[in-house]
Amino acid sequence: MFIAGLPVLWVFLSNSASSIEFHTFSHYFTAQSTKAGYESKLESVFRTASMKDKTVIITTLNDAWAKPGSVFDLFLESFRLGNETQWLLNHLVVITWDQKTNAYCLALHKHCYQVETKGANFTGEVLFMTPTYLHMMWRRTEFLTSVLEMGYNFVFTDTDIMWLRDPFKQFYEDADFQIACDAFNGNSSDIYNYPNGGFKYIKSNNRTIWFNKFWFNSSKEYPGLGEQAVFNKIKMHPLISHMKLKIRFLSTSYFGGFCEPSKDFNKVSTMHANCCVGIDNKVNDLKILLEDWKKYMALSEIDKKQSNLTWSVPQSCSKSFEHAKERKNKGRLRRALVETV
Repeated sequence: MFIAGLPVLWVFLSNSASSIEFHTFSHYFTAQSTKAGYESKLESVFRTASMKDKTVIITTLNDAWAKPGSVFDLFLESFRLGNETQWLLNHLVVITWDQKTNAYCLALHKHCYQVETKGANFTGEVLFMTPTYLHMMWRRTEFLTSVLEMGYNFVFTDTDIMWLRDPFKQFYEDADFQIACDAFNGNSSDIYNYPNGGFKYIKSNNRTIWFNKFWFNSSKEYPGLGEQAVFNKIKMHPLISHMKLKIRFLSTSYFGGFCEPSKDFNKVSTMHANCCVGIDNKVNDLKILLEDWKKYMALSEIDKKQSNLTWSVPQSCSKSFEHAKERKNKGRLRRALVETV
């Protein structure tokens, strides 16, 4: 009986092995096809949106900023209200963090791409410096590095930045890496400027790819810090000089914000709702900012040159920022008292 049963057993094991082998191969093939499709779709989006020199404009968007009348709507409106900026929308790629946001984006804009979040949940309002915020910022840096590796130059812009003029006219031709500032000291080459990571222009080359990887990996050396703070830590590192990476800091005269507003309406390219806490505060003040800009654009060319218009903002943002600083200072005081005791 044992001998007679051997052929049956052999057939069973052969069929089982074939089934396991097919399943494994099928799973591998599906995974590879999915990855290839993911990459080709991303490449297709960038290829369609890029300028002739392979430059794209990139912003990121999550559910909290993608609602009717919210920050994203104002962001797109600024391109339409700006001085010769509407054409730049053809080169804007919006990176979304979830399916719902991607659907909303596609209803308003043609170049939207949902990126993998590696199991993280970036929906809802992400509060500044929380673990989720830090994770999202570093995931963003990682993604932007991959864009450089694909051979694309990019201008990264936060969605709460209003585009009022073509910024490319103000960029330095010889720089690899250009970044906006919360506070600008007047010298674009001075490494002691205080940068803002929400707006940067990076050219794709070996130096910038190396630097972005170095920047991303430095997050492990400074746990609990965001990309902007880590940039401040590493910007004087001797390796940067060794790699001959040329960094320039952008003047707030052209690239202003609520921290340090651009004072001349005839020069301003972008205005950022920085130094501001809370989506509602940002929306309120950005609406006021765009109304100020409409008044300026309604003037004749002669009146524009002679005007002494000033921004009506920050308003809500100013109050929110002062409250945030007060809470932060109280927190430091409490920690100091505890350490003293």
